[in-house]
Formats: sequence, structure tokens, C-alpha cells
Amino acid sequence: MKILLFGKNGNLGSDLQRSLAPLGTLVALNRGSTEHCGDLGNLDGIAHTIAAVRPDVIVNAAAYTAVDKAESEKPVAKLINTSAPEVMAAEAKRFNAKLIHFSTDYVFDGAGNKPYRETDTPNPINTYGQTKKDGEDAIIASGAQHIILRTSWVYGAAGRNFAKTIIELAKARETLNVVNDQIGAPTGAAMLADCTAQVVRHGRAANGIYHVTAAGETSWYHYAQFVVQSLHSMGMELRLPFEGIKPIPSSDYPTPAQRPLNSRLDTTAFKETFGIALPQWQNGVTALLKQLHGKQA
Repeated sequence: MKILLFGKNGNLGSDLQRSLAPLGTLVALNRGSTEHCGDLGNLDGIAHTIAAVRPDVIVNAAAYTAVDKAESEKPVAKLINTSAPEVMAAEAKRFNAKLIHFSTDYVFDGAGNKPYRETDTPNPINTYGQTKKDGEDAIIASGAQHIILRTSWVYGAAGRNFAKTIIELAKARETLNVVNDQIGAPTGAAMLADCTAQVVRHGRAANGIYHVTAAGETSWYHYAQFVVQSLHSMGMELRLPFEGIKPIPSSDYPTPAQRPLNSRLDTTAFKETFGIALPQWQNGVTALLKQLHGKQA
């Protein structure tokens, strides 16, 4: 099997290199790759790369994820999140390859408090979510073999993430305000990469969208509490005491892009189709914190 991975150095891509390498010949690219084009802003380059590599599976872990900047950089967000996946899907169809593409809870508006199912109607409330939805639509319309994995609140050891930000702030501050009305499931890149490898191994799953996140749910406020409490128990020196974290509503923390309040995703279809038990979100976050603490010890 030949696998072509876009976005190898991203939060998710680093773990995907580890999980996909044992499955066959892996060609992993990023924006600065030289032998083949890995720049999603170069649509002709992406098409030529797929034609040259002739992969059996294309995995697209690259995306424009700067949610707030997307409001002022709509053409760039559209190019990377919509047009590039459309080109990948067209080339996948041409060469009979399967495209595995990652999407987001932000395709929904966050209304209600029930986990969204794959059959629920998307209704993005920001540019990032709209461009990701349009990317999904383009892939489906292409007629290519595809699996779209929607996920939420992804973090990884390789890149920026919420836990790392909290650590930095906890070392510098004695109080911290964190929004408490956005609910979702922090999902580790390592877990998501392992799930992706299982999807590739499975091979037989029909085209479609699947939701995959860690189990359970939390708010950003309780997530921050969990991080700080865990770090205190590990012996990391922090200025921020546990009780220094204060909950605030999203309305008290305005951002250029509106965020959905409900980011819960129903993962039943994914678990039943691929036979994977998804761990509680706390497990992955604890593993990340131990790793980060070990580096600083």
C-alpha cells in the first residue's frame, strides 16, 4: 500500500507519520517539502504530486486552522480548506485512490446540548467552519472514495494547544479567567492518528462522514482546572493556584470569530463501524501533561 500524507508537521501530522508508516510506503509532505509539493495553496502542485506518487490512500491532515484570522483572511482559508480538498478528491477519483480527510465540529452552529450526529444538518457560524463544510461538500460531490473524520478540540505534543497555553499562563499569573459555556471533548492527536490507521487497515468502510473524539465532555474552564490540578499533583511549580481559575461566559471573552457553544459529537457510528473503543479525554490529556512535565523536569 502507498499512502500520501499532507500536513506531516502539524499537530496531527506528526502522529500520523508514526501510525501510518507501518502500513506500507508512506510519502509524507508539508508545505516546505521539495521532492513533491505539499503546499495546499498550490493547487496545480497538489494535483501533480498525486499524479506522480499514485497513492492508494491520500490522508489530508493539513488545514487552515487560525479560526479568528480566517475572518479577515477568507480567500486563504477557502483556498486551503475548500479548494485543496476538492483537488485532492478529483485526483483521488482519477487514480482510484481513497481520500481520508479531517473536518471539525465547527461545521455546526453549537445549538442545543445533545451530541451532533453525522446526519445532522451543518450550519457554520464562522468562516473557518464554513470553509471546512464547503470542503466536505466538495469531496462528496467529486464521487471519489472518501472517509471524512470530524473531530474536536485537537491537541498534540508537537504543536500549540490549550494545555500548553494554560501551563504558560499558570507560571506567570495568580488568576485566570476561562470560558465555561463551550462544551466539547479534548481529543489527542496520538489517539486520532491511531484511529486513522485503523480506518486505513479496515479498507472496507463505505464512503461517508464519521465523528471521532475522545469520550466524555468538558468545558474549557473545567479543562483548565484539570490541567492545573494535574500539574500541581506532578510537582510542577506554578504561580496559579487551583482556586485562581475563574469561570466566565463566552460573552465576556469576545473574539473575531464566534465559537459554537455545543461541540459535542456522537461517535456511535465510528465505534460500531471500525470496532474501536475511544478512551476518556482525561487519559490523553494526562499523558500529554506527563510528557510535558518530563521535558521540563
